[in-house]
Amino acid sequence: MDPVSATRPSPPEPADAAPRGRRRGRRAGGADTRDALLAAARAEFAERGYEGATVRRIAEVAGVDAAMVNHWFGGKDALFTASLDLPLDPEALLALVLPGDPERLGERITAMFLQVWDGAGGGPLVAMIRSVATHPDAARMMREFVSRVILDRFVGAVAPDRPDERAALCATQILGLGMVRYVLRLEPLASAEHAEVVAAIAPTVQRYLTGPLD
Repeated sequence: MDPVSATRPSPPEPADAAPRGRRRGRRAGGADTRDALLAAARAEFAERGYEGATVRRIAEVAGVDAAMVNHWFGGKDALFTASLDLPLDPEALLALVLPGDPERLGERITAMFLQVWDGAGGGPLVAMIRSVATHPDAARMMREFVSRVILDRFVGAVAPDRPDERAALCATQILGLGMVRYVLRLEPLASAEHAEVVAAIAPTVQRYLTGPLD
């Protein structure tokens, strides 16, 4: 499966997103419910961060029942990813990348990010990388997405020690690659073939994942 296409499909529209009479003025469901949840999630995650934002509070701001978060997104992680408008599904990526030799995980991670970024033409990932330097909210959301939703789960599966430090070091490679290849477009990296980039970057990512850090 191509990681770019590993997005979570929208579930069927519910007939009634909240029981009648539950609370005056609550939404009746449909695509407007999903849009309201996304708008509320963006505001809450930006203000409170991933840990501080709660599903209950997001649903309250959106004017819907908290069960609608699971219905439309499957949980907080997926809602967070959707609120960033990124072309990927963390659960699908984990299922694609984690299985296999732990000593080649760095290769699979690097190749996966290249496929996602190139398949989306840069897109929202590049827009967010550009914005992190000048927008603190964007910086926090990117930091929490990379560390908590992606790298912590990859690193936690194989790290022999110091997982937080290893995750941060992996981020220097992955986000640095995104900045140089897609924002600065520095040659020859900007137009290099995937195999060439993976061969150059993956060994360092692998050392950060499982090798000695001292």
